[in-house]
Amino acid sequence: MNVHDSERLAGLLEEAGYQPVASGSDADVVVFNTCAVRENADNRLYGNLGMLAPRKTSHPGMQIAVGGCLAQKDRTEIIRRAPWVDVVFGTHNVGSLPTLLERARHNDEAQVEILESLEVFPSSLPAKRDSASSAWVSISVGCNNTCTFCIVPALRGKETDRSQGDILAEVGMLAAEGVLEVTLLGQNVNSYGAESGDRGAFAQLLRSCGRIDGLERVRFTSPHPRDFTTDVIEAMAQTPNVCHQLHMPLQSGSDRVLKAMRRSYRSERYLRILQEVRVAMPDAAITTDIIVGFPGETEEDFQRTLEVAEQSRFATAFTFQYSPRPGTPAATMDDQVPPEVVTERYQRLKSVIDSTALEGNREQIGTVAEVLVAAGGGRKDNATHRLSGRSRDGRLVHFSPTGAGVQKLVRPGDVVTTVITAAAPHHVVADGDVLTHRRTVAGDRHADGQLPRTPGVGLGMPAMGRAESAGSIATPVCCATC
Repeated sequence: MNVHDSERLAGLLEEAGYQPVASGSDADVVVFNTCAVRENADNRLYGNLGMLAPRKTSHPGMQIAVGGCLAQKDRTEIIRRAPWVDVVFGTHNVGSLPTLLERARHNDEAQVEILESLEVFPSSLPAKRDSASSAWVSISVGCNNTCTFCIVPALRGKETDRSQGDILAEVGMLAAEGVLEVTLLGQNVNSYGAESGDRGAFAQLLRSCGRIDGLERVRFTSPHPRDFTTDVIEAMAQTPNVCHQLHMPLQSGSDRVLKAMRRSYRSERYLRILQEVRVAMPDAAITTDIIVGFPGETEEDFQRTLEVAEQSRFATAFTFQYSPRPGTPAATMDDQVPPEVVTERYQRLKSVIDSTALEGNREQIGTVAEVLVAAGGGRKDNATHRLSGRSRDGRLVHFSPTGAGVQKLVRPGDVVTTVITAAAPHHVVADGDVLTHRRTVAGDRHADGQLPRTPGVGLGMPAMGRAESAGSIATPVCCATC
């Protein structure tokens, strides 16, 4: 979500007359788009702001802006701790950034604007996409859940759905530009439609995406087990361009911990969903999120998490050591787990996840994978000259671009098929010849450096906050940093 917000920020700034600079170059404007899910985000932001202070002193015309969840949380605290910051904006007014930069220049003082509710749905704003072949598309913002460890609802607000017409208009426009893959984004995608009382809306949206010409892959993240319904599984299985990949957070395998987390499902329900998915789609790759060391977690609780992880046979998992966030109920709970215990459990869980992931990846050896080559070509090294991309089930594939007429012709955004020859916990390898290579419009755009710049598409809603005088700056450039 933050990556997609950064694309919107870049699109807004370019529309306002700014130009990006190369990485490592001096910039007149630096924008930090922040996260607040884990404590490390705070440390990284203030550390980066401290490193920019000398640059700001030697270049007074430089502007620094801080946005996103941490800005929504800390508000004026950012200016107090880093008085050289020029603009602070929240999650609900991304579109105001160019205007706030202009106002800060004009008034010669910091501008802090934090709204409490959404001003403009983010996808109605222009975007400078990072890839010509893959794109994020927001279907909702905010969250109505009350998980005790999570600060997101306080910072992103209540869940607000985007109209299906607007979503499909954006997806159709992206497909017409050559984008092959979209990922539907929401804090809880499968509760899409709850705002209007239509529980079948998300499954219908998946099927509608299946009717868009040129769109080859549809993914979504992240669903909540509480809202996962059979019609979504059927839509995934029956819609050819919906990928057989499911990322569904588990968080804990202990029912007692899930209750303390207010996760509103239990491990049996979670495992039943996975079983239904695999019956409908035996080739599905399933990934998850797991928190280790939630307050009060006992060794027995943790053992249950290990058991559920083994039964789930995850293709991979994002595992996190619990991080208390001020303002969440979990931060004040008794029985906070000692850090050394959390670290030890984290390593044990990682070992189980790596083992099941390796087993699943080894099962791919000998199969043919269709690979969408990653932007930038992915991993290259002098020894193998491998490129990287994602298979339809989301696995990372490192492959050798060899075969008749293929050497050096494979480009980011192209599609190849190749046979998997080896496996590791976090990727698979295809060292044989490429079987087929399909050049794509996305590959042409990558080769030409013409990445999509999506205009606002929300029922004629205007892009907000255009800075009309930005062109008067001597060298209007921008560096966006997550």
